[in-house]
Amino acid sequence: MTPRRRYWLMKSEPDAFSIDDLARVGTEPWTGVRNYQARNFMRNGMHVGDGVLFYHSNCTPPGIVGTATVATAAYPDPTQFDRKSHYFDPKATQEEPRWFNVDVRFERKLSRIIPLEEIRSHADELEEFELIRRGSRLSVLPVSAAQWKYLLSLE
Repeated sequence: MTPRRRYWLMKSEPDAFSIDDLARVGTEPWTGVRNYQARNFMRNGMHVGDGVLFYHSNCTPPGIVGTATVATAAYPDPTQFDRKSHYFDPKATQEEPRWFNVDVRFERKLSRIIPLEEIRSHADELEEFELIRRGSRLSVLPVSAAQWKYLLSLE
């Protein structure tokens, strides 16, 4: 039985990797996640074909800028083994990797940014949306099918 399609929001700082970068390369490994809960979402929750809201963070304005698709099952993040990488983890081994990633495939750039402030203004319709929960800082988070549909309707 094929798992039902799930939805996610994945944050990236546009000066590090933007929606335009993803459009240019087509598919990219989503490496460098160093939060256990976000890692678990990728490792245990994501499936090929799941939808992704691409979110630009740490910029003005932060917001949803495009959509993508999970292109691979989770696999060990190679940056954890690279001593020259900012994401090197000396406790990770090839036999027991600590960090996982998926590849993400570009779908489309939105016709406009859906800024965080606008998303917050729809908190009632986006019940329990992790992105707007106070103190939430995850770079990968689940999105319900209803939230996905509603957020894209704001475009």
